Amino acid sequence: MKRKVCVVVTARPSYSRVKTALQAIKNHPKLELQLVLAGASLLERYGSVVNYVEDDGFEIKEKVFMVLEGDTPTAMAKTTGLGVTELANVFFNLKPDMVITIADRFETIATSIAAAYQNIPLVHLQGGEVTGNIDEKVRHANTKLADIHLVASELASKRVKKLGEDEEYIFNTGCPSIDIAKEVLKSPKLDFDPFEKYGGVGARFNYKDGYLVVMQHPVTTEYTKSKEQMNHLLNAVYKLDTPTFWFWPNVDAGSDGASSAIRKFRENNDLKKIHFFKNMESNDFLRLLFNSNVLIGNSSVGIRECSFLGVPVVNIGTRQYGRERGRNVLDTGYTEAEIYNSIKTQLTKVSRHQDFIFGSGNSGLKIAEVLANVKLRSHKTLTY
Repeated sequence: MKRKVCVVVTARPSYSRVKTALQAIKNHPKLELQLVLAGASLLERYGSVVNYVEDDGFEIKEKVFMVLEGDTPTAMAKTTGLGVTELANVFFNLKPDMVITIADRFETIATSIAAAYQNIPLVHLQGGEVTGNIDEKVRHANTKLADIHLVASELASKRVKKLGEDEEYIFNTGCPSIDIAKEVLKSPKLDFDPFEKYGGVGARFNYKDGYLVVMQHPVTTEYTKSKEQMNHLLNAVYKLDTPTFWFWPNVDAGSDGASSAIRKFRENNDLKKIHFFKNMESNDFLRLLFNSNVLIGNSSVGIRECSFLGVPVVNIGTRQYGRERGRNVLDTGYTEAEIYNSIKTQLTKVSRHQDFIFGSGNSGLKIAEVLANVKLRSHKTLTY
C-alpha cells in the first residue's frame, strides 16, 4: 500500500521551494501525494500559485482559506489559529500517513500543531537554519514538533541534532529549489518577455542591456518600520535610474506599510524604469534572476538559489541574519545611502562564483526516497 504524503504549501515561495519534491513524491511507486494549498498561496493579492500548480500537473486535494486581513502580529497569530482549526479537519478527512511542513513562515506552525496533535508523523523541511525574525522561532518550534527532519545543509543538520533530535531521523537532502536552479543553468537564456507573459504594473522599458531585480519583504520584528525601510529602498533604486523588475512583498506583519510605500511612491514619481510583479513561474523567475545584474532585498532566494546560480545579491537588513551565505552576497543596512552604495559595488563585479551550500540539484529525489523508506513514528524522546 502506498504511503499517503500530505504536503501543505502556505505561500508562493514555498511552492517553488518544494516543486521538485512534489514531482518526485508523485512519481514514486511507494508514495501518494496529497497536496494542500493554504494561506497566501491562494490569494491573488500576494501572488496566487493555484494556476502554476495546476499547470504543472498536480491535483490540489484541499484549499484552506485562513489569512486574516491586518498589518499586525495579532493578525498573524489569529491566522495561525484559523490554520490549526481548518487543517485539523483536512488531515482528519485525508487521513495521511505523514504530513510535511515547510521551513519557517509564521503560519507553517499551524500545519505542525494540527498534525502532531492527531499523532500523524510530521516531516519538517529545512529545519536547523537561522534567520533574524519571528520565523526563526517558528522554524525551531516546527523542528521540535516534527518526527522526521529533511534539512538543506550540513550545518543545519548539526543544529537539529543539538536541539536534541534523533540523528537517525535527520537527513541532509539539500533544498529542492536548487534542483530547479540546476535545470535553469542547462538553458539559462531569458527566452520570454516578462511584460507580455506576466503583465504586472508600471512602465515597459528596454531591459536587454541589463537590469536589477528587487524582492523586499517586511521584517516581522520590525513591522512598524516597514514603510520607512521600503521608502529608503525605493529612493536608492530610483536614484540608480536602471531598469528594474520589482516583486510585491509577502503577507506578513508590516506588509500593508510596505505596499502603501510602493503605491505612494508610484503616485509621486515618474517610474519609467521600474515594473512591478506579484508572481512568476519558478523556472522563469530563476531565469530572470540569472540574467540580472543584481538581486536587491531580503528574500531567502538571494541566500539559497542565487548562491548556486552565482547571482550578485545586496541583502538588506536583519531578515536573513545568521543564515549561511555564499560569496555572492553583500550585506547592508536600511538607509538609502547604504543600499545605493552596495548596489554600485555589486554592479562592478566582473565574475560570478557558485556555492553549493544547499545541495547540488537532486534534492527532490532524495526526499522521496527518505519518505518511502523511513520508519514512521509520531512519538519521540530527547537525545543527548
